[in-house]
Amino acid sequence: MAAVSVYKFADCVTCHAWSPDLSMIALCPNNDEVHIYRRSEEEKWERIHVLQKHDQIVSGIDWSSRSNKIVTVSHDRNSYVWNQETTEWVPTLVILRLNRAALCVQWSPKENKFAVGSGAKTVCVCYYEQENNWWVSKLIRKKHDSSVTSVAWHPNNIFLATTSTDGKCRVFSTFIKGVDTREAGLGPSDSKFGEQIVQLDLSFCWAFGVKWSPSGNTLAYVGHNSMIYFVDDVGPSPLAQSVAFRDLPLRDVLYLSERVVIGVGFDCNPMVFVADESGLWGFLRFLGERKAAASSAKSGSQFSEAFGKLYGQSRYGISNDSVQPSRLHGGIHENCINCIVPLNRKVGSKVTRFSTSGLDGRVVIWDLQNQEDLLDYL
Repeated sequence: MAAVSVYKFADCVTCHAWSPDLSMIALCPNNDEVHIYRRSEEEKWERIHVLQKHDQIVSGIDWSSRSNKIVTVSHDRNSYVWNQETTEWVPTLVILRLNRAALCVQWSPKENKFAVGSGAKTVCVCYYEQENNWWVSKLIRKKHDSSVTSVAWHPNNIFLATTSTDGKCRVFSTFIKGVDTREAGLGPSDSKFGEQIVQLDLSFCWAFGVKWSPSGNTLAYVGHNSMIYFVDDVGPSPLAQSVAFRDLPLRDVLYLSERVVIGVGFDCNPMVFVADESGLWGFLRFLGERKAAASSAKSGSQFSEAFGKLYGQSRYGISNDSVQPSRLHGGIHENCINCIVPLNRKVGSKVTRFSTSGLDGRVVIWDLQNQEDLLDYL
């Protein structure tokens, strides 16, 4: 199987992120805390830190790969940047100026900024002010008609893609004078902060999980109508493809290469989408074995299985030990997968290992090196 390690950390995991050397993981166990675990030599996970500053559920975590900083956002409308000083993690205040929950967060490729999506129809682009020792934000306002569900940075560190529950995907310029520098090949040289580059009206329902391809030439996002959208030549005249599938909706996506995208969501099983030589995208298969076994079942049993997955009928106890896939009842995750994170975060590089977490409290590490049918696309 593609799943090489399965760990159970809590009843439910809201989001997770990895340290630069992959020796530690930060996750939210569906409360106002962030737990940091470190892997021991015996492949056991030991909880070494608990970050306590938020008052409500932590909705987003991102761990910078260069500066080793953790940024967290929460439904309490606050955000903190955590710096490790000796053995403790010290929070730095972030001025978000939000009146609704913060929903998602991501560091920019150069890690001099991060973006926060919120329920206030606003995107906060935050940068550090050395004089005051805090992070301040510039707001992209009056562009979204509903909550911003996900954000994704273009490799050029300037363009930012967002999705919203108004069904639209948008791309903005986030150029900040004094923080960013003009470089060749970054698109419109006269683009200002908050300028909308493109608005995509492909979905007529909630939109989630936008991501850029490693080159930045293509982006993908998903709708709550069991569809995934691929957009080439993002700009005034984009080229779009829509792929519909029969299963439950997705919540997040990840580009492994220019021709492979992994989608995760309510079906509890990662889905593989690939592009052929002509650039036409389509669904290939599920990564887990459970779906292949269920495909030959009768329609009534398929409905019952989907109904059970939707309501997350997990039948397994909590354990911090590694869980063998063979012990699970036909699959890895037992509830909605809400987060997918690459384990190789070099800008522009291909990804063969990634992790997923879900409402079942599991964190699963996937490795595609032994998946022969995918190697040609990677």
